[in-house]
Amino acid sequence: MFYELLRLLLEMGYESKRGKYVSVKGKGQKKFLRFRSLGAGYREQDLERIFAGETPQTVATEESKTEPKLDLLLDIQKIIAKGKGPGYERWAKVRNIKQMAQTLLFLEEHNLRDYDELAAKAKDVSAIFGEITERQKALEAKLTEIAELKKHIINYSKTKDIYMQYRKCGYSKKFFEEYREEITLHKAAKEAFSKIQGKIPTIRELNLEYYQVLQEKKKSYAEYRKARQEMKDYQTAKYNVDQFLKKEEQEKQAENQKKKDKAL
Repeated sequence: MFYELLRLLLEMGYESKRGKYVSVKGKGQKKFLRFRSLGAGYREQDLERIFAGETPQTVATEESKTEPKLDLLLDIQKIIAKGKGPGYERWAKVRNIKQMAQTLLFLEEHNLRDYDELAAKAKDVSAIFGEITERQKALEAKLTEIAELKKHIINYSKTKDIYMQYRKCGYSKKFFEEYREEITLHKAAKEAFSKIQGKIPTIRELNLEYYQVLQEKKKSYAEYRKARQEMKDYQTAKYNVDQFLKKEEQEKQAENQKKKDKAL
């Protein structure tokens, strides 16, 4: 069963290294992690014994007995190490093996041993992603604004003579109908210019500004992609932990209710 778990991890893209102890490394991880580093219940021999259906007493190790304080990783491992019942059945399912093995490796790699710390980190990275997203939107809006202003400047220059003729003929309706498109573009350009405080920039100045904003957007997008992935990783880890612990609590409540019903 342990090597079945290992095979599933390899199918997910993890690398495996075998020496005295088996270790794995996921995409983006800098170093290999030994299963035994995840603590009691995750060493190769512990997993084999749990999958074989041994009781928690026989699976318990000196490490788990002397652990001064249970943390997030050990709490989850303790639930999985029950060896029988709904908790074990959930763990034994392929989907949960993939999810929780991946999540526990993530928690270990980022040294997240406390649930509140995990929740706070997930909230922080989400906030950072939100800020970067808003900055991306602002930069995109600026690029659109520059492009629109360039278009108005070009249109103004192209239709200037037509509009002067339109004025000279007393804003003739006949002239307007004949040159409706040019006159409309000219008016739109004048309206856009009226909203600009100070001197209207040149095409060259706008080209330079566009390039600078575009470079900033490209740099920001790299940060955006990194923040998006980080947010996804932490939210996925938190969700998996929440679902795992939530189901465990629901089962405890259901079991307690059954005991109460039998007692009646």
